[in-house]
Amino acid sequence: MFMCDGRRKNTSLSSYYISHEHLLGSTTADNMARIAAFLKNAWNKEPVIMASCVIGALGFALPLISPMTKYSGMINSAVPYNYPVPVRDDGNMPEIPAHPCEPKGNNLEWLKNL
Repeated sequence: MFMCDGRRKNTSLSSYYISHEHLLGSTTADNMARIAAFLKNAWNKEPVIMASCVIGALGFALPLISPMTKYSGMINSAVPYNYPVPVRDDGNMPEIPAHPCEPKGNNLEWLKNL
């Protein structure tokens, strides 16, 4: 903008800056109201796109907060990657069970109590 005498008027934001105020000048309530207004407007204009975005967000978030994730991780850590090959016990192998039902290895009682 030009003033009457031909000089240019300073209209930059730095001339209005006050150090103790937030630069955007909005509060959390204002931001939440803007987000709510945006979502309402988007739902009114494009409900199919909004529904697909919500389903996609739920598909991403639910496995992260699901209790099944915890239990499947516990089960996966208890199950060995390589199953042992049956060998004949010659009496000199203490770490190998003599019978498949012999309780050796990790205790999996927590799995039975689920």
